[in-house]
Amino acid sequence: MAATMFHPAPEGAPANFRHDLDLSVEQLAGLLELAQQVKQSRQRYASALKGRYLSLLFEKPSLRTRMTFELAIKQLGGDCVTQVGKIGDREPLKDIARNLARWTDAIVARTFHQKTIEDLAVWSRIPVINALSDLYHPCQALADMMTLKEQFGRLRGLKLAYIGDGNNVAHSLLLCSARLGINCSIATPTGYEPNADIVEQATQLAAASGAEIEITNEPVQALVAANAVYTDVWASMGQEAEAEERNKVFAPYQVNGSLMAEARRDAVFMHCLPAKRGLEVTDEVMESPQSVAFDQAENRLHAQKALLLTLLQ
Repeated sequence: MAATMFHPAPEGAPANFRHDLDLSVEQLAGLLELAQQVKQSRQRYASALKGRYLSLLFEKPSLRTRMTFELAIKQLGGDCVTQVGKIGDREPLKDIARNLARWTDAIVARTFHQKTIEDLAVWSRIPVINALSDLYHPCQALADMMTLKEQFGRLRGLKLAYIGDGNNVAHSLLLCSARLGINCSIATPTGYEPNADIVEQATQLAAASGAEIEITNEPVQALVAANAVYTDVWASMGQEAEAEERNKVFAPYQVNGSLMAEARRDAVFMHCLPAKRGLEVTDEVMESPQSVAFDQAENRLHAQKALLLTLLQ
């Protein structure tokens, strides 16, 4: 699938968060700082969204995304309404967007297709937030960058190795890493590489930050000197029919104790969850002291609070 080529956002509060590049480099860095402040001082922001109401639209099942957005909104003093189901089935998407814009202050959408996010943003006069699409998972990447900074005290100069499917998570990691000065190496089976347009875009952005982008089919190569090793499920929602074949193709890309040993001794293990133990990762690694997967899950709450504050205040 060809990806739309986006350019970094201009200065000033972004109108939407359709994809990672709706935040400029400066806005991204500032948001990560704000997320840490929110995490440390929950009560300071307890009324920040008082009187604000958000619409949550979910085409896909969700634990972390739905729970953390609902909790983030309520812990900031606001409230939300959630609808589950296909967006645009009963009435045109453009009508849905204009109705929600009259009732609520922002739309959070978890969709099968990036076009749904783009169309909501076109027709809505309130901010639209991408809570996951087929091309990007930008809210997850915010939490991931926050977690890395907590673990290492910095981002610039780190190396992040992503092993597995070149999917939406990989795309957002590429775009965030490239702009924050993180060297990012992606290892996938042949034919499962990240979208070429997004790789090109990340490579151009990395040139400005001094980061390095590597796409390889060799997991061991990707892990050389890695500070963090990241993986995701091999078959995402909507790819269930491919699961049996993917399990065979991706078997050499399982993150186990042996593969983790190829990274730095102080490397952390990352996973956006849910994790399928025995497939993309072993229980040994998931439950090891190196695993920060549940720190990432916790930081979804704080990073999304910071995002809401950035868009709505």
